[in-house]
Amino acid sequence: MANDVRVPKQERAIEKKNRIIQAGFELFSEVGYYNTNTAQIAKRAGVSTGIVYGYFKDKRDILLDVLSVYVDRVFAPLLHTIDHIPALDLKSLASQSVELAVCTHEHNAKIHEALHSMCHTDEEVNSRFIALEDEMTLRIAKRFESLGITAPNLVERVHLAIDIAQSFAHECVYDHHNYIDYDEFRKIVETTLVGLFE
Repeated sequence: MANDVRVPKQERAIEKKNRIIQAGFELFSEVGYYNTNTAQIAKRAGVSTGIVYGYFKDKRDILLDVLSVYVDRVFAPLLHTIDHIPALDLKSLASQSVELAVCTHEHNAKIHEALHSMCHTDEEVNSRFIALEDEMTLRIAKRFESLGITAPNLVERVHLAIDIAQSFAHECVYDHHNYIDYDEFRKIVETTLVGLFE
């Protein structure tokens, strides 16, 4: 029989649920999703395992709320940067975007890896990432239009630019090929990003 998950209404209950989500975020970030269990999350949150199951069906259910926190923490700074570009300086923007992508992956390596691996097997996790990509692509394209970028197929170019920056970050954080000069690689990536919008 499935447990009845309750939606907290009182401030104390909401605070407990948020502590559980925060504990999940921390543990998934530190040791990964697959190396974390609900007992560890409960202990980190300072609640009983029974309390965890009062608010969540299982560890995956916690992950879905953690995913929302992850999106806010990881992508809010990028969206803020895009929304507040004072004037168009493609070279500076390319450099900032690449640096932000690398730093984001470095600081969230384990949880990012777990979430992306689940995209292939979990429809809800995948759909949330696709929705995030859509939001980022469309917001950046809209902002670029307002700054006077007139490159054809702007949405497609923005989507490709995001993919390039993400791919470079993955290479730096996860892959570490010993035959790659990463300083030169970064220059190529930044030059490519600028060229997409000139």
